[in-house]
Amino acid sequence: MFLRIKNLLFAALSITFALIAWKSYVHFIDKESPKISISGVQNDGYYSSNLQCSISSNKTGLLSIILDEKPIAKNFKIGYFKHEYPFTIPTETMSNGAHKMEINFSDGSYNKNKYSETINFYIDNVPLQAAFVKTETELKVFQGRTLHVQFQVNKKIKHATANALSNSYECYQESKDSSIYETFIPILCEENPNEYLLTIDIVDHIGNTLKLETKFQIIQFPFKKEVLVVKPEKVKAEKELGKSHEQFEKDLAAILTTSPKEKLWRGKFCAPIEIAKMTCDFGTIRISQEKGKYTHRAVDLTNQPKSVVWAAQSGIVKIKDRYAMTGNTVVIDHGWGIITMYFHMDSLANINIGDKINQGNPVGTLGETGYASGYHLHWELRVNNMPVDPMQWINNTF
Repeated sequence: MFLRIKNLLFAALSITFALIAWKSYVHFIDKESPKISISGVQNDGYYSSNLQCSISSNKTGLLSIILDEKPIAKNFKIGYFKHEYPFTIPTETMSNGAHKMEINFSDGSYNKNKYSETINFYIDNVPLQAAFVKTETELKVFQGRTLHVQFQVNKKIKHATANALSNSYECYQESKDSSIYETFIPILCEENPNEYLLTIDIVDHIGNTLKLETKFQIIQFPFKKEVLVVKPEKVKAEKELGKSHEQFEKDLAAILTTSPKEKLWRGKFCAPIEIAKMTCDFGTIRISQEKGKYTHRAVDLTNQPKSVVWAAQSGIVKIKDRYAMTGNTVVIDHGWGIITMYFHMDSLANINIGDKINQGNPVGTLGETGYASGYHLHWELRVNNMPVDPMQWINNTF
């Protein structure tokens, strides 16, 4: 019995010494960075109520926390039995705006492996307020034009959505750091003249919501009519030279899904050529042998054959190709789903898909390629893939 107890004691001492030796060995050779877990606050987060936070580590060591250059904890020991540090950030008594928390941890090894992280967050205790920039009586728009809607908020918001004519439109800042948000609502030529409801659903970074409501009026526009004649042999030749119109619409739909979520332009758009004459107004009701009766949702502009055509505004080149109906074609994305299109050009400029292009840079020369009866530029502008009168955009600062 005594011998058995002696053996057990010896075994226990051996295990104890082995553990001590192993810990001593690990203490000196450990070079692995500690892993830190932070709960209750996130980088770039927005908060309004007091935050219950905690920091834990997979190792023992010393923890220091600095909030806005003031220490919350200094060399707090995290051990085997107390592996986390709980604390409160009193956001309800702190100033609104940006704040910074610095976390530093040093483990208990000989090498004192370190972990550091900076968390930037925001406090928002300001009630959400907003108002339309234009009054209800000013919100009037012709058929085929663009309704420009703006509203002002008292702080930065997370997102806002405009709702009108059974559609929704994302709103965005007029410019960087602006308190004015805006959206563009395309009005179809066929939309009935009437008074309609417009609502804006606003959400701030905390999750507070606000709804703005107003009405706008669509006014009837007297669209013209014309007959277009294109020789059958030209239609046949163009189909052999260019891609189908169905392919063009597919290509166009594809680029609209990747339109940048920012305005790539500033100020007014300009006409893409020196206009000698407008041969077809926007919204003109046309009759042709090949296409029947349809609405011409662009403007046709003329000048000297092969004269230069330029970008109406800054943006990104998204299409440069030849199609049966549109001929030599360039499409420019100006951000937020606003695109301009340039059809029937004789030749294309030395530009590539993906290039950034500035207002006034050449895109090609005036031509008659595609479904065209003479030299002209078909200039089209779309908002969320809905055509609107581009001439409105050169007369107004959007």
